[in-house]
Amino acid sequence: MKNDNSELEDELRAEYDLKSLRVRKLGAGRKSFGGVVIRLEPDVAEMFPSADAVNEALRFLVRVTQNNQFSSPKPHPNNSIGTD
Repeated sequence: MKNDNSELEDELRAEYDLKSLRVRKLGAGRKSFGGVVIRLEPDVAEMFPSADAVNEALRFLVRVTQNNQFSSPKPHPNNSIGTD
């Protein structure tokens, strides 16, 4: 962009019809991003290099919790409550 020329030059070709394009809203006025957007806290975001890494970790956590949900916790013999 030229700094000394205050008038903008139209470089688009005549065959480009941009009237049918919709303007994308940003911020609170936007209804949806087409998916779920979850913001991570900065300390958590530092641990994951990408969205794929977050999804992989969460899927692993879901599998672990579902597997542990069906097995009842077994009391440890040293943790029994005795009466005096």
